[in-house]
Amino acid sequence: MPPRNKEQEQEILDWIQNVLGEKLPPGNYEDILRDGVILCQLINKIAPGSVKKIQNKGTNFQLMENVQRFQAAIKKFGVPEEEIFQTADLFERRNIPQVSLCLYSLARITQKHPEYTGPRLGPKMADENKRTFTEEQLKANEGHLNLQMGFNKGASQSGHGGFGNTRHM
Repeated sequence: MPPRNKEQEQEILDWIQNVLGEKLPPGNYEDILRDGVILCQLINKIAPGSVKKIQNKGTNFQLMENVQRFQAAIKKFGVPEEEIFQTADLFERRNIPQVSLCLYSLARITQKHPEYTGPRLGPKMADENKRTFTEEQLKANEGHLNLQMGFNKGASQSGHGGFGNTRHM
């Protein structure tokens, strides 16, 4: 598990505060985010109406539902599934760096949504950089032999053992 980065965590909290336009309650990073209320408010501010119901208090199970609603909403918003933390990562403090990665990812994805004009977090996403080459440049490159071309010394199928059928050419 990657080590926690307190500076990043503070940056994320500042960003959330800026997006929400209100001060976050005092406390540890994970404690502020744990019940999912702030996370739900955050995605609703970024993409209004994303989370219909937010439980402000209740059992752990009800609060975990906030986190799950947040996760479903950001997935719909475009955050890649592999960057979304598991509920237990936050709720049981299993993997707080994954929570940070997820929030950075959410912040990054807002840049793909022109309707979102709120505060940014982290570097600006690169725009596509199309490169065009002239016919001449492409031809000039043909003379260069790729290092692997013609140099796979003795890589053959011999000793393959043939699981099942032999190779028919």
